[in-house]
Parts: sequence; structure tokens; C-alpha cells
Amino acid sequence: MTVELQMLRQADPVAQAREENFPVGSILLPRGLRPHVTTFYAFARTADNIADAPELSPAEKLLRLDALDDALVNGSDLPELGVGDRLRRSLDATGITNRHGRDLLAAFRRDARLDRCRDIGELLEYCRLSASPVGRYLLDLHCEDRQDHSLSDPLCDALQIINHLQDCRDDYLQMNRVYLPLDWLHDEGIDESSLRADRCSPALRQVLDRGLDVCDALLERSRPLPLRLRSGRLGAEAAVIHALARHMVRRLRHRDPLRQRTRLSKPAALVISVLAAGGHALSRLGGSRR
Repeated sequence: MTVELQMLRQADPVAQAREENFPVGSILLPRGLRPHVTTFYAFARTADNIADAPELSPAEKLLRLDALDDALVNGSDLPELGVGDRLRRSLDATGITNRHGRDLLAAFRRDARLDRCRDIGELLEYCRLSASPVGRYLLDLHCEDRQDHSLSDPLCDALQIINHLQDCRDDYLQMNRVYLPLDWLHDEGIDESSLRADRCSPALRQVLDRGLDVCDALLERSRPLPLRLRSGRLGAEAAVIHALARHMVRRLRHRDPLRQRTRLSKPAALVISVLAAGGHALSRLGGSRR
């Protein structure tokens, strides 16, 4: 059993966080909470890496994800399950439910079994499990009002869809996954094989823009979030992430993700972040919170 459950040698989750377009546990968050955020991210990244591992069969992926789930709920002394046990202890220390971590595991189990979204409803349902729990965890960690989950959910879901759009070709060629709603492709008279091309066809461009329209709508719904939050630091973090997401949507409208992955340079991300954090601070000082 131990051999069967031996975890993959994962890349360092902290190093992987540095490669993200959006900040993970940045210096904007309170110093005392950053280790808990890093622990949650390490758990999520480890589970995601298992679901994405090309050398594992679906059954093997599910077995490892189930083992991680058990470590999160019941604890484990096995070193290969340490990331689950560390999150369990972190959640116990902060009084946060393990529901957010278990929802992420449900999303990764879906990735292990299924590889297509029939329509936008299925894509948003996937985001509810794969993205929304991250924002909910951060709000709970900062003791924010749970009613504001309704604002953090669309922000996190938009980030997830942005990642799907910019990675659409690699997801298809490397993992045989298509997160673009299949009915959108059919509406344009194409199928998933269009993702094999070296550049977007006009029809595929229409599909991508449709996805970006969804992102714009989600970001608009989440726009009040930063000023709703009691924590000024978390509010600044949310404002920065929102601004970066808006910028990524604009860039993806003018770039072809089949030709190259759209990324923000560190200088560009820094400028956007400073402006967003500064604007948020001025808004709070001006009394426009809530």
C-alpha cells in the first residue's frame, strides 16, 4: 500500500508560486498569516500536480488524491502525505473548515476522470470547486464576512478562466484537456482540433473572445470586493489581483495564445500592482469603503 500511495516528486510549490501571473501570499498580506497561505497553496499545487501527471493513470491519480484527502481530514505520519497533514494542522490552528481544501480535491478528481466541458455551466461549476475555494479560504483566514464570498468567487473564477484561455493549446496537446465550452466551438463550426494549429483561426478567436467576455463580467461583479474587506492588507491584495486580471484580459484580446503564452513581465506586474495598491489605499482614506 505504501508503494502505491508514494507521492510524486513535486516541484517546489513556493518556486511555482513565483511563476504565477497573480500573487500568492504576497508581502501585502499580514506577516503572521503568510505561512498559512503558503501551506494552503502548497497543498493545492501538490494536488494539482498529481492530477496533471501524464505518467499516472486516472485510477492512480484518484488513489493519490484520496490519500491526500484522508491526510487532510485525519492526519498522517507518512512523509509523502505531509502536505495534507500540515494543512490539517494549519486549519486547526486558525479555526478554518477543511471544506475549501476538499473542494479543491473534488476539482482535481474531476480533472483525473473528465477532460471536457460541454458548456459554460460546466466550466463555471468546475471553477466553483477549483478556484472559488482559494478566495473563500483567504477571506476566512482574515475573519472576513462570509457574505463577501459572493464577491470573491467571481474574481477567483475569472482568474481560473484566464489561465484556461492562455493555456488552451498546451492543455489540449499535453494533457488532452479542453476547458473551452464545446458548444461554443460548435457554434463557430469548429472542434477541438483547431487547438492544434500554430495560430488562432477567426472562428477560434471568436470563442476566445467569448471567454474573455465572461471574464469581464465576472470581474465587474467582483469589483466592490477590495473596499468591502475589513482588512486593509487583504483589500490591497484583492485590488492588485483585480487590476492584474483586467490587464491580462486586455492583453489576451490582442494576443494569440496558440502562438505563445501571454505573461506579464515582472516590471509590468510591479507597476500595475503599485498603482492598484496605491489607488486602494487612497480610496480607503477617502472613506469610500463599503
